Amino acid sequence: MKAQDKFKAYIWLVNTIHRARRITLAEINDRWLNTDMSEGMDIPRSTFARHKIAIEDMFGIIIGCDKQNGYTYFIENDYVLGEDTVQNWLLSTLSVNNIISESLSLQSRILLQPVPSEGDYLKMVIEAMKKGVRIAVAYRKYGTDKPNDLNFEPYCIKLFKQRWYILGHFHRDATPEKPESDYFGIFSLDRVLDMKFTDIKFQVDPDFDAQTYFDECYGVLVNDDTQPEHIKIRAYGYERFYMRDLPVHKSQREIGRGENFSDFELFIRPTPDFSAHLLSRGSLVKVLSPQWLADEIRNLHLEAAQQYQLEQKEQQTFP
Repeated sequence: MKAQDKFKAYIWLVNTIHRARRITLAEINDRWLNTDMSEGMDIPRSTFARHKIAIEDMFGIIIGCDKQNGYTYFIENDYVLGEDTVQNWLLSTLSVNNIISESLSLQSRILLQPVPSEGDYLKMVIEAMKKGVRIAVAYRKYGTDKPNDLNFEPYCIKLFKQRWYILGHFHRDATPEKPESDYFGIFSLDRVLDMKFTDIKFQVDPDFDAQTYFDECYGVLVNDDTQPEHIKIRAYGYERFYMRDLPVHKSQREIGRGENFSDFELFIRPTPDFSAHLLSRGSLVKVLSPQWLADEIRNLHLEAAQQYQLEQKEQQTFP
């Protein structure tokens, strides 16, 4: 079997077992025979065993066997297939890639969004994380022409809205003016102008967990002054269906329904990127509580409306 065909078989096998929850080898084989990959040939038990080993080595996904329940197979560590895990992202990406690669004749009718690669910088960050070394970065923030020279420990990376972000950890020694401190900064890879490895080694704090760090966030903004709150949102029309299918945050739950609306509650940090998302939905969503956030979104909508009024006046003055 060619390497590409093996990848397809691995992905198909994981998806089949994950969807079934529990499944025998005979049932796997029946479903396998219904695919074009099988070419009408059964999966030998020895091939299945090799696939299991390869899947664990490549993806860290363990296929277990419940001998007490009719030798049924299951994903032993299915938590790694959670929504924001690397394994889930890889499997989803490779699954879509396999489907599209088999449909090149339709390439003019399959429209995709660009995948962020960020050149060599993404590879360098991951390499620095593996080696446990600090990186030196020339970083230009929006609204400034002069880049900042930064030196930090790359703790983790996160993909959000087609951009890669680095969470950098900084340590500042005590000085006569300032006490010792440890703090984090978030940086977008598309604003990095230059990056170099340093010889300074570091170890990630054993109490740090990347998933937990961003748990209460909408995206990548983590402001220590913004505490998580219970936020209630009313979604009107079709927006209520979109929110059910694509939750804004993993804490989201539906708490009520009306004739043309649904109410949702989230426990999240109401940071500026979350406010921007609410604004982007226009009149389709309304913040019910807390009142301060409802007032903020209302005022931002009024400011936007005033911009249009101002433009109309300028057009009348200067035809």
